[in-house]
Amino acid sequence: MERESRFSGWLRRRSRNADSRAAQAARLREDLLLGAAAAGFPLAPAAHPEGYGCSCERIGCPTPARHPLSFAWRTQAATGPEQIERWARERPQANFVTATGLAHDVLDVPFEAGRAALERLEDEGVEVGPVAVLGDDRMLFFTTTRGTPDDEDEWWPCELDCHPETMDEHPGLRWHCRGSYVLVPPSRLPGLHGPEVGWERAPERPLPDPLTLLEALTDACAAYADTAPGQDYQDFQDSAAWPVR
Repeated sequence: MERESRFSGWLRRRSRNADSRAAQAARLREDLLLGAAAAGFPLAPAAHPEGYGCSCERIGCPTPARHPLSFAWRTQAATGPEQIERWARERPQANFVTATGLAHDVLDVPFEAGRAALERLEDEGVEVGPVAVLGDDRMLFFTTTRGTPDDEDEWWPCELDCHPETMDEHPGLRWHCRGSYVLVPPSRLPGLHGPEVGWERAPERPLPDPLTLLEALTDACAAYADTAPGQDYQDFQDSAAWPVR
């Protein structure tokens, strides 16, 4: 009986510890989401990974755990803390995306190119805003947006503009503006122990003008293309063009 009693006590302690860790993880998740919303990034719930696949019902989902749950994600996206907390608690496994072209844009580059560009920009004293990493795959530079000018005639298109359905067409630099989105921390990517999306530079940092970062990012993408195995340099060159009016 004494041995059984000790074993039962051990199980109870282990259960309490697991509950405590789960509660801490949930609080950290909420804090990260609220921090992004407080920085002005409109958020919407997204699918989450299930092993190497996606939680959505689409067979062979082309972007597992990287897309919003609702087709109305752009109008649904919010920054209000009450709404963010409600989503986080109702969908404890969900990833989150931020809609771009509303309050901010995102310049999205291969991880190695982003790392080199970040070092160069900071060495040159350029103000770098929030930066996130998607595992060791991509690096996201958050900037001011050109997508919502006061005068609609002042909006200018760019050869780098990227939308969810054109991701594969932009292996180098992607400019997420109108009609696009990116994952925000603490989203998770597919895999048995899938890598996480995390902040490299905090979201509360002021947003820089995208043009102050663009030269360093395009140069880094070109250098990365020269060393990346199996990549066609022309693909990177085409996707690293300067904006055009």
